[in-house]
Amino acid sequence: MISGTSADGIDAALVDFSGAKPLLIDFIYLPFSAEIKAHIDQVSDATARITLKDYGSLDHKLGLLFAEAVIALLAKSKYPATAIKAIGSHGQTVHHGMTESAPFTLQIGDPNIIAELTNITTIADFRRRDIAAQGQGAPLVPAFHQAVFRHAHIERCIVNIGGIANITILPSNPNNNSLGFDTGPGNVLLDQWIHRCLGLPYDEHGNWAKTGVIDYDLVAQLKQDAYFTSPPPKSTGKEYFCLDWLTQQIDSTRYKPEDLQASLCYLTAVTICDAIKKHAPIAEQVLICGGGVHNQLLMELLEQNLACSIASSEAYGIHPDHVEAMAFAWLARQTLNGLPGNLKQVTGASREVILGAIYQKC
Repeated sequence: MISGTSADGIDAALVDFSGAKPLLIDFIYLPFSAEIKAHIDQVSDATARITLKDYGSLDHKLGLLFAEAVIALLAKSKYPATAIKAIGSHGQTVHHGMTESAPFTLQIGDPNIIAELTNITTIADFRRRDIAAQGQGAPLVPAFHQAVFRHAHIERCIVNIGGIANITILPSNPNNNSLGFDTGPGNVLLDQWIHRCLGLPYDEHGNWAKTGVIDYDLVAQLKQDAYFTSPPPKSTGKEYFCLDWLTQQIDSTRYKPEDLQASLCYLTAVTICDAIKKHAPIAEQVLICGGGVHNQLLMELLEQNLACSIASSEAYGIHPDHVEAMAFAWLARQTLNGLPGNLKQVTGASREVILGAIYQKC
């Protein structure tokens, strides 16, 4: 299970690992109410003053909602709790600060509540052990991408476009290491800008951005940010790439709102493409997953700026909306089997480690 950077709801996947490849049995999406989303935005605002009560109450409420998602998924799939080995719960990220003097990441949604209400062993807190091993704690999904999408004869690159975009480079030669990192903003600036201007949670299919005109000079100015050219390993979050970041770079009142939306869409596309061209120049296939796959303008811009073939991950066996939830089921399995869940060359950790804390059923 996961609620991603966009903080719009919970993705929950029921996955069978008995075969050679993970098999999705069922999936549900539990959207957050406006009240919960507002509470998440409040607690995750790096500049806001919040109380321990604000934090603790949200941790509790999200724990209840994650448990509710599990119970609803089992009811939908008609599987009893006794048939489930474990729950892998990423939780909701409220802060990911890797540039601070004491770097830390924080995902909430109390796993004690999840384990208690479902009576299923729950694994959570996946990222902090990697940070303890001097890593970035992100991205973690490249290890799953490697397990399910690597091809013996094709150079592939997986692009996950959530609030933040990340890529996983999968060499066909198993002796060559996979690489992955956050490229920068995915949907986060698009979502925040349309919410400010139109009060909508996201730009459906990129329809609003399509009405605007891309300002290439503006995008070039935004690309001057040092993050885009800094070498991996690297990770980021909406603490950095947010509307405050945008207004520090430009005077947004100088642009038509729809033109700025189109330009932000191009910023996401071109920074992904720049990263692929630099770090995966021989990629033959690019597979797209995450919510960004539904933004038609974004997909068109990716196709225009890359020479290799581009397709949804669905064409290769996993629906783009299901990949991350399945990844955290896989990471939970790694934990239970005493196997590492990180790729040290991706996160920058000193070694590969077993991730997560286990909350046993009673």
